[in-house]
Amino acid sequence: MNEASAHFSGQLATGLIDLTDDPAALDSAGWWVVVAPYDKPGLYARFAEVRPAKITGGAWAGVPRDSWASSMTRGQYVAAVARVREHIAAGDVYQANVCRVMSAPIPDPQRADVAGLAGLLAAGNPAPYGGFVRLPEGTHRRVPEGGVHVVTASPELFLRREGSVVESGPIKGTGRTAADLQPKDTAENVMIVDLVRNDLSVVCRTGSVSVPRLLSLEEHPGLVHLVSYVRGELTEDATWHDVFDATFPPGSVTGAPKSSALRIIDEVELASRGPYCGAIGWVDADAKRAELAVAIRTFWLADGAVHFGTGAGITWGSDPEHEWAETELKAKTLLSVTAVSWEVDDL
Repeated sequence: MNEASAHFSGQLATGLIDLTDDPAALDSAGWWVVVAPYDKPGLYARFAEVRPAKITGGAWAGVPRDSWASSMTRGQYVAAVARVREHIAAGDVYQANVCRVMSAPIPDPQRADVAGLAGLLAAGNPAPYGGFVRLPEGTHRRVPEGGVHVVTASPELFLRREGSVVESGPIKGTGRTAADLQPKDTAENVMIVDLVRNDLSVVCRTGSVSVPRLLSLEEHPGLVHLVSYVRGELTEDATWHDVFDATFPPGSVTGAPKSSALRIIDEVELASRGPYCGAIGWVDADAKRAELAVAIRTFWLADGAVHFGTGAGITWGSDPEHEWAETELKAKTLLSVTAVSWEVDDL
């Protein structure tokens, strides 16, 4: 629990050797882990050893389902949705995400390891981009006070890189089954696809940006999503700094136009999103490969508590009560899984 480590894509990283807040490091050499919070500077950690492995050992003391408190009450969330709709009516924005942060006291600090929680989530809520980052305080001089402890069960691709080709897989549209999806979900997805196309066009070769898959239906534990994929070829001089400048924060968790949505989000939300809705994953600088998830379905430990974010995309067609119910749906399975106690044996 005192060792810095990370686990993504079936790979365990150990031996922390560098930590920086400068994304230019991702253009250098080595295997890096990325934790880029939505509203704070990112952290980029280079590890000495990366090997195929299952999730490393750890313990998790279950968090009772009734111990969670929300940064917004139901009434406050409904009012925030109504305020976004006023902005839409005024022509300020087409779509904006409204999110809330849920927090619960850590019941047993000695059994509050994100590796243990990651093992629990992998068993109870498997996700294509699941993983964890554990940077305990004191493992490097640049690790912030309290350390960095983040675990994700994200189903959403922010950026995948293979050489000069980058791809994003925005999710918009969520229901228990395909029958729950509405015309509003399709419209929202198409709007965000257009936004992601524009973002990638800033750093990709002219004419290279395409949409190989539009409005695919993907099933995940307890719900379904509409997912599209946008692909492009980076220009020769595009750096990771350029890529983040063009695409971050992810369009699916902000809105369109992004600049207007960011201002409105700041107006209506009542708590910092922290790592939630940022980016998390890995970059292999030597191979020019990467896989970064949108940090949804994501937990982080700080200030003696465990935190979790949930939200929904708001359009003119949104019903405020329905949007609140969507945030509850997205949280339900994960908070139930997190209530279980769990031990993962050391490798």
